[in-house]
Amino acid sequence: MSSILLLTSSPRAESLSTTIAADLAEKIKNQHPGSVVVRRNLVANPLPHIDDLFTAAIRKPAEARTAQEAEAVKTSDALVDELLAADTLVIGTGLINFNIYSSLKSWIDNVARAGRTFRYTENGPVGLATVKKVYIVLASGGVYSQGPAASLNHAVPYLKAVFGFLGITDIETIYVEGLAFGPEAAEKAIGAAKARAEELALAA
Repeated sequence: MSSILLLTSSPRAESLSTTIAADLAEKIKNQHPGSVVVRRNLVANPLPHIDDLFTAAIRKPAEARTAQEAEAVKTSDALVDELLAADTLVIGTGLINFNIYSSLKSWIDNVARAGRTFRYTENGPVGLATVKKVYIVLASGGVYSQGPAASLNHAVPYLKAVFGFLGITDIETIYVEGLAFGPEAAEKAIGAAKARAEELALAA
C-alpha cells in the first residue's frame, strides 16, 4: 500500500496552497487504488523548534539518551518514520519574505537526521529518504517562477537542495502566483495551477 504524505503550512484559513495541495494529494490517491493520504497540518499542530536538548540527543545512540533526551526526539522520530513510510510527498506553502513558512522549516529541521534520512561517508553525504516524488505547491502575491523577481524565490531552490541532500531529486513545482495583481490575474493563476495539478496527478 502506497502512502502520500501531505504537508500544509499556510496560516491562512482560506489558503490556496493548502487547497490545491490537498486536491492534488487526493487526485494522486485516486490514481493508485489502495493508497492512503497521511495529512499533517503544520499550523494546526505546530512542531517544537529544535533546542540544545534535541541537538545533544540526536548525537547519541537511542540507548544512551536520558529520559529527557528521549522525550526531546520523540516527535522527530515519529516525523522521520512518517517520511520514510511515504512514497509521495505533497507540500503546500506560501512564499513569505522570499522563502517558506517557518512551520515547514521546523518540519525540515526535525526530519533532517544523520543516520536516519542521510548519512556521512568518505565521499560525502548520502541521502537515505525513500520518497520517490515530491510536489511543491507554492502560492505568492507576485510572480517568482520567472522574470525580474525570480532571483528572490529562495523557497524552491532551498526545498530542492534539502530534498536532494536527503536523496530525493524527482520534484515538481506548481506555482499559484501573481495573486496580488487583481481578481482577473488571480483567477487566471488559480486556473493554471489547478490545470497543472490535474496534469501531474494523471501522470503520477
